[in-house]
Amino acid sequence: MQNPPPNQPGAENSKTALGLDANLGAALGYPIGILALIIFIMEKENRFARFHALQSLLYHVAWIVIFIVVAIFFGILAVVIAAISSSGGAGGAVGGLIGLLITLVWLGVILAYLGTLIFAAIKAYGGNWFKIPIVGNMAEKIVNK
Repeated sequence: MQNPPPNQPGAENSKTALGLDANLGAALGYPIGILALIIFIMEKENRFARFHALQSLLYHVAWIVIFIVVAIFFGILAVVIAAISSSGGAGGAVGGLIGLLITLVWLGVILAYLGTLIFAAIKAYGGNWFKIPIVGNMAEKIVNK
């Protein structure tokens, strides 16, 4: 990961506005996006919890955009494959192989999403300041304002 934001001494050991330990609130914000939103809105003092909550929200939004783009691309590809397959010949076999490839790519995308969520939650629970590439920089800029 990239360089962490400036450390706020002891922030990971304090409480959030919800009464949760900061590291627990930060960790739970990754798999439970609504909790990250609540922590980000309510938390005014604890930069550690606020940073991880915002990073989680930005991460989820980025992946929603990625899922939509990939779905549109594969939807168009499926229509093209269906047109090729209906023409007969070896088109059916090629369509089947491309369909398998689409499934494997979707599986890879979903595993990357879930793997990063789990990794981020573990790091946050451990009290570590870290940035997920791209969204971490945006979260740091917003939290440090």
